[in-house]
Amino acid sequence: MEMNRPIIGITIGDPCGIGPEIVVKALAQSSIYEKVKPLIIGNRGIVQRELDRMGLGLSIHEIGNPALGRYKCGELDLIHINNIDMTIPYGRICKEAGVASFEYIEEAVRLAVAGKVDGVATAPINKEAIHMAGIPYIGHTEMFAGLTNTPSVLTMFHVNKMRIFFLSRHLSLAKAVEYVTYDNVLRTILQSDTAMKLLGYDSPKIAVAALNPHGGDNGICGEEEINVLIPAVKTAIEQGVNAFGPVPADSVFLLFESDKCDAVLSLYHDQGHIAAKVHDFLRTVSVTIGLPFVRTSVDHGTAMDIAGKGQASSISMEESILVTGLYAPSLRKSL
Repeated sequence: MEMNRPIIGITIGDPCGIGPEIVVKALAQSSIYEKVKPLIIGNRGIVQRELDRMGLGLSIHEIGNPALGRYKCGELDLIHINNIDMTIPYGRICKEAGVASFEYIEEAVRLAVAGKVDGVATAPINKEAIHMAGIPYIGHTEMFAGLTNTPSVLTMFHVNKMRIFFLSRHLSLAKAVEYVTYDNVLRTILQSDTAMKLLGYDSPKIAVAALNPHGGDNGICGEEEINVLIPAVKTAIEQGVNAFGPVPADSVFLLFESDKCDAVLSLYHDQGHIAAKVHDFLRTVSVTIGLPFVRTSVDHGTAMDIAGKGQASSISMEESILVTGLYAPSLRKSL
């Protein structure tokens, strides 16, 4: 493979959502082709429907092997998965779309594991459609972990200079609090440190967010900081990690602005998601680390309410593809 332009597999997501639209809009940008070789993995009819609807003037080059792609702006290299009719309505949450979107992911994983693509960028899937299809995964991250037999993966948000890791992802708030244990926190601090070093940081400064208001106020507002977080950070430091905290969650993300940290460990889903999305919603990219290859995703959903209307922004998809290309060389192996 051409090392300075990695091949990036791009799944189109739920065919009834905005995924196909934002993928073709992103690949209408010549700047993408300056950095990566984008390869669409999806249904040709669905992709053609978007091209016809928006009049982008792009053609499709269907291939069976990524090595046969031309990878030039104006022509979309595509691996066709014949699994759904292009006349399926926009905005429909249904079993058929759930099956199709999962099959695109399966093909992307197969190609990535075989070394035929260097990384994968995913357009959004619909969790309800996935559930209707009987697919035993709650989301993208769990699918990639399961399909690659990866026991432990780490989610990192990349948005401008912010790098945010997550202790837990798709847990209820009550269960997420229960998950804040010494072992879980210490393990994730160590994983975050390893991940940042893979990304080129020699001694990354990792701030651990607090769980309770005011960092617990010495036990007045909660004891997790005293009983769990402080001991875990201390052990991490003893093991050579440049970690500190816990830092109250209402101020920890401000540390990026003054370069006082390189990464933040968020303790649950919304704690980190809110900070990233308020900072720059469109450029927030989710990176899955720990797989045998890099996988990124836009950090928004299928937006069924605007599917087929041409209103969806492709900025997050563009950023996702470029971030995949940025990290592909260093993350082409498992943690």
